[in-house]
Amino acid sequence: MQNYDTNIENTRVAQDNNINPYINQNTANNTAEKDENKGPLAGFSQGDFVKGALIGAAVTFLLTNKGAQDGIIKAASKGSELFQAGMEEIKERYEDAKAQMEASKE
Repeated sequence: MQNYDTNIENTRVAQDNNINPYINQNTANNTAEKDENKGPLAGFSQGDFVKGALIGAAVTFLLTNKGAQDGIIKAASKGSELFQAGMEEIKERYEDAKAQMEASKE
C-alpha cells in the first residue's frame, strides 16, 4: 500500500509572489482610485451613467411626445414609400435586362 502526501503545499512548486498577477498589484494605484470614488455620488460622474441617462431621456421623450411620434411615423412611412419605389425600379431594370438578353439571342 502506498502512502500519499495529503499536504497540498508539498506538491506546489515554490514561486515568487511577485509573479502572481493577483498578489502585490500596484496598491498605490488601487488606493488612489478608491479615494476618488468615495462619496454618495461617486458612480454618477462616470461616462456610462451619463450616456445611459441621456438615452433614457431621449426614449422617454419619443414615447411620450405626440409630435415626436407623428414625426417618426411620417418618416417611417416616407422611407417605406421610397423603398417600394426602389424595388419597382429594380424590377423594371431586371425586365429590361431580360428583354435585351432575349433580343440578343434572336
